[in-house]
Amino acid sequence: METAEAVGGSRPSTVVVGTGPLAAGDVVAVARYGAQVRIDDHALEEIAKSRAAIEALAHADIPHYGVSTGFGALATRHIAPELRAQLQRSLVRSHAAGSGPEVETEVVRATALLRLSTLATGRTGVKVETAQAYAGLLNARLTPVVHEYGSLGCSGDLAPLSHVALAVMGEGKVRDRDGNLLDAGEALAAHGLQPVVLAEKEGLALINGTDGMLGMLVLAIADLERLLKTADIAAAMSVEGQLGTDRVFAADLQALRPHPGQGAAAANLRSVLADSAIVASHRGPECNRVQDAYSLRCSPQVHGAARDTVAHAATVAGRELAAAIDNPVVLPDGRVESNGNFHGAPVGYVLDFLAIAVADVASISERRTDRFLDVARNHGLNAFLADDPGVDSGHMIAQYTQAAIVSELKRLAVPASVDSIPSSAMQEDHVSMGWSAARKLRRSVDGLERVLAVEILTAARALDLRAPLEPAPATDAVRRALRTHVEGPGTDRHLAPEIEHSVRLVADGTYLSAAEAVTGPLA
Repeated sequence: METAEAVGGSRPSTVVVGTGPLAAGDVVAVARYGAQVRIDDHALEEIAKSRAAIEALAHADIPHYGVSTGFGALATRHIAPELRAQLQRSLVRSHAAGSGPEVETEVVRATALLRLSTLATGRTGVKVETAQAYAGLLNARLTPVVHEYGSLGCSGDLAPLSHVALAVMGEGKVRDRDGNLLDAGEALAAHGLQPVVLAEKEGLALINGTDGMLGMLVLAIADLERLLKTADIAAAMSVEGQLGTDRVFAADLQALRPHPGQGAAAANLRSVLADSAIVASHRGPECNRVQDAYSLRCSPQVHGAARDTVAHAATVAGRELAAAIDNPVVLPDGRVESNGNFHGAPVGYVLDFLAIAVADVASISERRTDRFLDVARNHGLNAFLADDPGVDSGHMIAQYTQAAIVSELKRLAVPASVDSIPSSAMQEDHVSMGWSAARKLRRSVDGLERVLAVEILTAARALDLRAPLEPAPATDAVRRALRTHVEGPGTDRHLAPEIEHSVRLVADGTYLSAAEAVTGPLA
């Protein structure tokens, strides 16, 4: 991998695609931040070798699936040589059948990059020019228009990948780096790129893969690694603002239940709460706060379980990044064999598993927030943290917003991967719905960002109201980061913009950076 400077968390400016797996960070760099791509020389050699094997089979007397036959339920038809280029074009055109809203640019770029990564393994039989066309599309920052609906996640993400392949052929629509909608052929020409003319087997090679769902999984893992640290920060602020105890987060207590995620979350809470005058004010022997509510006391257990779920998902993603998924595949000895590796079950399961964890982390955050607003539970703060309760409503409806999102996240936690709708005249009679699982996970991650943003917004207000007691240096840094955009306690103001400011500070990592400037890197 070529990097601008691969230290201190810097992102690569160029990602080299070889025969081996891409790193998750490389996928994020290309998909989200526009890094360039280059195919290495060894991969180009392997692509050429597998193409030679396909061309040999194309001239053989015996039909070979995907090379000289139709596809799916039409695999028994032998296709004459003069019709094979048309066959490949027809495959892509007919399978580019998506519908609904456009998929986000970062998802499409991840999808195209991961398909290129499989092409570079030399197991698919495409021409070198076809692989280079994918690199050219990514480097030109041209994003094919891909739609929300169309993938069942079994023979890969057929419809989404077909929309990408259609653009490489110079057909369909793309958006340029400024978001302008263009005809693909015109956009390619404007960037000096030639449309690809597909040959035998290439249409299949471009559309049989789990690249869309895998790309969304990799992006979600990157987001959740940030959000779970942010959740620990939010929990620490809530513990502090509600005069909770930090004794339950002690390392020796956490070691009694040695889940690694739980230990990491508890360590974060200890770091963020260190040197808090608010916590110290009720830490003496007279303090009876050893039985805080579960939403405070059990934060490491819930956040930790989510962390361990993300770790499992990252393991699955790593395996999938190392996969060469196509059907049929060209093996190193030149054989071309059909297989079922395109089925999305392994990815679909963990996408659904993550949606469950996200819903629960959001749920416990909402419960912590609600405690601030109830005079029976907030230990001396005004009702709803209002300036003049009755005249002012404070953060009453901010919690409603949280509750509405959490309710939605619970519905999104219903797994997609347990569903299956037969297709292709019962040839594809069991499908993974992995793409659907990925789409709902993206909505879940967005919801979690918003729920945590409201908790931090509310907790910061409570910390202000605990004056003259001072919060911990780390929580104070987070509060000050918010206060550069949102005023402190006072009479009611238009609350929606303040929530959106907080959402942005969660999403762009500002809160996390503010805390880590005090604590050092959180686990």
